[in-house]
Amino acid sequence: MAVQKSRKTPSKRGMRRSHNALKSPALSEDQETGEIHLRHHITADGYYRGKQVINTSVEEIEEEVQA
Repeated sequence: MAVQKSRKTPSKRGMRRSHNALKSPALSEDQETGEIHLRHHITADGYYRGKQVINTSVEEIEEEVQA
């Protein structure tokens, strides 16, 4: 079984844990709607970089499901 020769210092412990901190998500604001969304993701309205890429209206989705 592997056993360390000497105890790690608090400095080394801190250096090891330096990458464990939580990072805040990278948020962006849509150019057209002003809605906040994650970077490189579409908004809930279906917009990406100012253009509508997915139509999210309820009426058209219901028509597609019935057809």
